[in-house]
Amino acid sequence: MSAGARPKHMKSQADTPDKYPWFIRLYGILSVVGGGVQIVASVLAALLIVALLQDGFDLSQLEVKGHASITTIAIAAVLAIVSFALAVMFFVLGIRLLKNKRNKAATLCNSMIILGAIDLLCRFMLVGMKAHIITSLVSLFILFALEVYSDPSLREERQQKRRDQKLADKEAKEEGTLGRDTTGKGYISLNFFNVFWVFVICSVLGLILETIWHMTVVELGVYQNRAGLLYGPFSPIYGFGAVLMTAALNRYYKSNPLVVFLVAGLIGSAFEYFVSWFLETAFGIVAWDYTGTFLNINGRTNFMFFCIWGTLGLVWVRYMLHAMLKLVNLIPWNWRYSVTTVATALMLIDGGLTLAAFDCWYEREAGTMDYKDCSAIVAFCNKNYDNEFMESRFQSMTMNTDHSSRA
Repeated sequence: MSAGARPKHMKSQADTPDKYPWFIRLYGILSVVGGGVQIVASVLAALLIVALLQDGFDLSQLEVKGHASITTIAIAAVLAIVSFALAVMFFVLGIRLLKNKRNKAATLCNSMIILGAIDLLCRFMLVGMKAHIITSLVSLFILFALEVYSDPSLREERQQKRRDQKLADKEAKEEGTLGRDTTGKGYISLNFFNVFWVFVICSVLGLILETIWHMTVVELGVYQNRAGLLYGPFSPIYGFGAVLMTAALNRYYKSNPLVVFLVAGLIGSAFEYFVSWFLETAFGIVAWDYTGTFLNINGRTNFMFFCIWGTLGLVWVRYMLHAMLKLVNLIPWNWRYSVTTVATALMLIDGGLTLAAFDCWYEREAGTMDYKDCSAIVAFCNKNYDNEFMESRFQSMTMNTDHSSRA
């Protein structure tokens, strides 16, 4: 054996990952206990339901509103499955944290974040913005922070990567290639900076186009506020649609225009259908209705808007991405991350307040608002975003609480 060699079973101190600090190990213990309790509770609940069905219990006796009953039960079933899966994952995550399995813990956190988002969405559609929604948001934040912290790469390596990235950004800015995909697989690099500004810019452009469409096609000369958030000139459906199209078509920006058109049309129409379904299911809100139009699907999308989405996607991917890069690269390279962080925080606050305002609007319309015993955010929304304000701000939306899936 040479002087510098060592047996394979022996590891140097550098090869051994640092142990988790005590508070993360404590979180691991809580995850094992909480996940185990939730697993047992879920199994007992399932056994109880089976026993009730065997005794002849009729599910139709459940008091669920009108035609939304099937949807409500379906969402509740998805929530039960996702919650059970999360409980199992929390149990496993706790064990991995206690055993210091960083790589496996980080991988598991990624899956749990996705399931946690689905769990949050289902809960919101069933009961609205209650206290447990805040708990779910905190849990998602903890999982995200834990995933970042558990990344197997060394801290020094991450810091060096950040320093190298700043230097590369400066050089790319000087060369005029900042934001481009250097691998050649796509037109732009799909990093958070680019994706966020795609969302913001297209949210504004989409609102402008929709306003013009309404004034020239739907009601000639009549202006209607088509904004989708409480503050700012934003229509987030176009922002999210552009992000999905950019992610899907970025590497195909030189492909056959017909292929780009068809894929963009499918993505836009599917997303439009989902947003319409979510708004009506969660809040009883109808923002558009294409019933009676050519090849419409439940009035949520139709052939004409399939073509419009396809055209917008084609123009965006083939001709406007480069203009977007030039625009966002006007931000000084050494300010880009600070500006983006602040803008992201403002957009998250705007989006969160909008959902809270929708929820309060629903509660007032449904007659279930508790004005005396309510949280600070609900009191704030009732004071500043009453029914008159909501109807004026969201002029294209109508609400029918009987159409929601609230249990």
